[in-house]
Amino acid sequence: MILIGEKLNGFIPAMGRALAARDEAYVRRWARRQWEAGADYLDVCASGTGNEEEALFWLIGVVQSEVDAPLSLDSPNAHVLEAAMRRVKRPALVNSISLEGGKAQRLLPQIAAQGHSCVALLLNGGVPADAKGRMAAFEQILALADAHGLPRERLFIDPLVTALATGEKALRVFAQCCREIRARQSGVHLVGGASNVSFGLPARRHVNRAFLALALSAGLDSAICDPTDPDIQGILYAARALLGEDERCGEYLRAYRAGRFC
Repeated sequence: MILIGEKLNGFIPAMGRALAARDEAYVRRWARRQWEAGADYLDVCASGTGNEEEALFWLIGVVQSEVDAPLSLDSPNAHVLEAAMRRVKRPALVNSISLEGGKAQRLLPQIAAQGHSCVALLLNGGVPADAKGRMAAFEQILALADAHGLPRERLFIDPLVTALATGEKALRVFAQCCREIRARQSGVHLVGGASNVSFGLPARRHVNRAFLALALSAGLDSAICDPTDPDIQGILYAARALLGEDERCGEYLRAYRAGRFC
């Protein structure tokens, strides 16, 4: 399971304040905590903080001086992502591309040439309401990635996690896309932002954790989540073991002994 730490995001109120104040200590603390908790990437996002590019460059610099972690460069702005790709010390995960506004066509050649990976959102004239519309976007994204020479193992497909509060089919459509993509044996990763599903609901942690367990059963192999949450860690390791993806529960036992969950 590939974990992408979500806590270095300016849309989180406390982190947004830290970015505005250039609070290095706060940023370093969350970078270190997520990395030591086992995150494979640290998502860095400065959207909503005024001068996004300047704030993101500062954030990247602080995080890279604290931990030797691969970063997930998170912005809706293609120009910001282009500039950020040149700032990282290690190959990054570019979050995200889509068919909207020619973003995939613009960024995929650079991502492939520079050795980065990317998250591709299955947008197609907005968020398709059903799996059919999202799968149509998947086919176009896959064709573009192949055309630009991006290896499929560096392509993370996000079938789009929508809010359960605004539609009871949030998980159903996401899971259907995951199963169809896995059935095609396309060789790509499947990723989702777990916390998106619980917007607008109380006690959000329960919805997030349930979503992760169910999404894993549909083929999810990477998630944007809080790796410092021991309950999330426990659910992820337990789900993999129950799905037969952890021989003799070896990973589960090692993670338990390492104190990842209790």
